[in-house]
Amino acid sequence: MDRLFFLLGSLFAGLSVALGAFGAHALRDRLDERLLANFETGARYQMYHALALLAVAWAVSRFPASQLPVVAGWLFVVGIVLFSGSLYLMALTGQRWLGAVTPFGGAAFIAGWVCLLLATLRAGS
Repeated sequence: MDRLFFLLGSLFAGLSVALGAFGAHALRDRLDERLLANFETGARYQMYHALALLAVAWAVSRFPASQLPVVAGWLFVVGIVLFSGSLYLMALTGQRWLGAVTPFGGAAFIAGWVCLLLATLRAGS
């Protein structure tokens, strides 16, 4: 499982760089500032959580008795898809209703961090 999360983290990080460059260069003159800021926020949070997936890969091997790092990893993946994905789609399509999806991705991110925290705390006892 650690290899899968390392692979996913690397993939999402690379995509974040590509999407960030796309936003900065190809979309700068096509989107209003608010939509461009949404796109950039999606790329930024995708990168943060791609790096978090690399930490999850380490945590899975560090805390093998706990399933919490695995749960955290899947929550980060869901968060990237829902949070960043909804922001990308909202920016590209102008469909504001997609903003209703974004908080679910944010909640997944928070839950993932809580899982990593709990895995660490439980490993110390």
